[in-house]
Amino acid sequence: MRIVIAGGHGQIALRLERLLAARGDEVAGIIRKAEQADELRRAGAEPVVLDLESASVDEVAERLRGADAAVFAAGAGPGSGATRKDTVDKAAAVLFADAAVRAGVRRFVVVSSMGADPRHQGDEIFDVYLRAKGEADAYVRGLDALDWTILRPGRLTDDAGTGLVRLEASTGRGPVPREDVAAVLAELVDTSATAGLTLELISGPVPVSVAVKSVAGN
Repeated sequence: MRIVIAGGHGQIALRLERLLAARGDEVAGIIRKAEQADELRRAGAEPVVLDLESASVDEVAERLRGADAAVFAAGAGPGSGATRKDTVDKAAAVLFADAAVRAGVRRFVVVSSMGADPRHQGDEIFDVYLRAKGEADAYVRGLDALDWTILRPGRLTDDAGTGLVRLEASTGRGPVPREDVAAVLAELVDTSATAGLTLELISGPVPVSVAVKSVAGN
C-alpha cells in the first residue's frame, strides 16, 4: 500500500511510519519544515514539505494522488493558541479530507481526541481544541466519497506499548501509549471493514489485531 500521513513529524505519525515501512508499505509524510525531513527518512518515510495551513486543495490532492490510504495525524500541539486549533485541528483536517476526495483516495483515517464534540462548551484552549476536533470529525463523517474511520485515543503517554488495548465505540477515559495508538492505526489503515466507525481507544486486555478485527465484525 501507499499511505500518505498528514502531520508526518508528529509523535504518533513517526511511530506509525516506522511500523508501515517495516511491513513493506510505501509511506509519505507531509511536514511543514524541511529540517524535519531527515527524521522521516530515518523512519522509512518519504518527506513531503507542504504547509497545510496555506496549501490549496489541489496542491494537497496532487500529493495524495495514487495513494491507497490517507491518515490525518496533524495537530497544532499543546503549546499553540486558539487560532491554530482552528487552522490546524479543524481547517487542515477539512482540507486534507477534501483533497483525498479530489484525489480519489477512499480510505481515510483520522486521529481525533476523546471528548471531541462540535458542541463542547467552554473558552479554555483545550475546550477550543475539543470543539475544533469535533467539527473536523463531523465534516469527515459527512463525506460519502470517503471510507473514513475516526480514532479517538485517551490520554497519550510515552510509555512503551504493550500491544494490548480496549477499542470500542465508547471505552470511558484512560491512558494509552502513543506506540499502541500507532499500532492500531497501522491495522485500521488496511481494515476497510471499520469504515464508518468512530472508535475510542485506551489501554486494555485485548491484542491490537484482535481488537481491530472485533470492531470490524470479524
